[in-house]
Amino acid sequence: MTIYSSVRQPVFARQGMVATSQPLAAQVGLHVLREGGNAVDAAVATAAALTVVEPTSNGIGSDLFALVWDGGELHGLNASGRSPARLTRDALGGQDMPTHGWLPVTVPGTPRGWADLHARFGRLPFAQLMAGAVHYARSGYPLSPVLAENWGRGIRAHRARSGPEFDHWRRVFAPEGFTARPGELWHSPEHADTLERIGRSGAADFYDGELARRIAAHARDTGGLLDLDDLGGHTSEWVQPISAAYGEHRLWEIPPNGQGLAALIALGIVNGLTLPDHRDDPDGLHAQIEAMKLGFADAHRYVADPQHSAVPVDALLSPGYLSARRDLIGKQALDPQAGDPNSHGTVYLAAADRDGQMVSLIQSNYMGFGSGVVVPGTGIALQNRGHNFSMQAGHPNEIAPCKRPYHTIIPGFLTRGDQPVGPFGVMGGFMQPQGHLQVTLNTVRYGLNPQQALDAPRWQWTGGKTVEVEHELGAFQARALQARGHDVQVQLNPNAFGRGQIIWRDPSTGVLVGGSESRTDGQVAAY
Repeated sequence: MTIYSSVRQPVFARQGMVATSQPLAAQVGLHVLREGGNAVDAAVATAAALTVVEPTSNGIGSDLFALVWDGGELHGLNASGRSPARLTRDALGGQDMPTHGWLPVTVPGTPRGWADLHARFGRLPFAQLMAGAVHYARSGYPLSPVLAENWGRGIRAHRARSGPEFDHWRRVFAPEGFTARPGELWHSPEHADTLERIGRSGAADFYDGELARRIAAHARDTGGLLDLDDLGGHTSEWVQPISAAYGEHRLWEIPPNGQGLAALIALGIVNGLTLPDHRDDPDGLHAQIEAMKLGFADAHRYVADPQHSAVPVDALLSPGYLSARRDLIGKQALDPQAGDPNSHGTVYLAAADRDGQMVSLIQSNYMGFGSGVVVPGTGIALQNRGHNFSMQAGHPNEIAPCKRPYHTIIPGFLTRGDQPVGPFGVMGGFMQPQGHLQVTLNTVRYGLNPQQALDAPRWQWTGGKTVEVEHELGAFQARALQARGHDVQVQLNPNAFGRGQIIWRDPSTGVLVGGSESRTDGQVAAY
């Protein structure tokens, strides 16, 4: 068994635990647990705090997905938003979908997602869950190191954008005299006021009240397509999670329009292979990379909004189809193609309480700060999820009105038999399914504890035969992969490989053990 030298040790506790990428947000969630809240209360409070203390990756204008183990059953929530009714090819004026500005903005689903999670599972008053986030927004907080680095990158990128829709971003996130460096103080009273409105109204104000009117007015005045009807018509959707087996364990994901299907296809392919005993054996790495490529090929071909296009989930995860895809893996790297089953910016958190409730939650603006559009007077930074629509005519994920795009954010959950193991996730755009595959195998096949499973060096397929690897993986492994036909590139920036969190629960004792990503500012908070 490979053991990796960890900067951090796993955290053990029994009463409750929150793991996320920013320590202040983790402490907000822990406080809620200590005040009598359950895991869902803690998750919602942490998620709200993350919009304040890590705005480089998410905001009030984000989308959200969640998996909730209620003590006996796993539930899925798709709180991603749909495109404006006026978003058509003609609205793009012949151009491709831009990365920033109003056009890639879809209806933000996060506020309603918080409210829906709380309405079904929460214990404390909803407004109370906003208190920690409101405190940090109004009083301010010092930037942590990785946060400061990503914030500075966002400021530099924003300088290249012009137009009235971008003006308020600068006032909120790059005010006069502010420098993005560790320890620098930042606050946003507008953000605090908005969170209080959301708390008092159960998020209704965001979709049907004053906040909705401000969003729609800013869109109307600066070239956006989003209007009051789009906001007022938004709903979340409770969904049945989907899964794939690896030995006695199952990996669970949210079904499409999320890309968790890619991780499940890859795991299902690997499940029929005999992996080497050593985690870093090049033969095993090669097989995993090839399986992941096939999983992505299918996801990019078929994943879409199922209310607009049927997604053949069962067929893609069927034993026969997975076997046929498995047979494509040889000793040399493939340039993957989709099969026929019928013939970056994101935050993740995990929470668990003493009663066995566990939550896997992810929310994101996409591409760091998102679209670059901030609604005046609100602190609402809007996501740019519409960028992931396909411009290919006839594609299931083709751009269209009132449609959810292909979504990169995916929460994960692991079970063994009929028992929960726990929530986990690895944020980071298209790294996410790859992180889910690697963390699952690190845990189940190679027996690593949560911190080791996160600290282990990662690889990432980026397209064609190109694979990026962390330098810690080693020169021998990189050369061996190269000999198998992979175009291997050593990536020195740890941000490229995602940021994960894990909480596992011992079913016999209720003891929780958590790990938090050493590549970022994260923390496991527990008691």
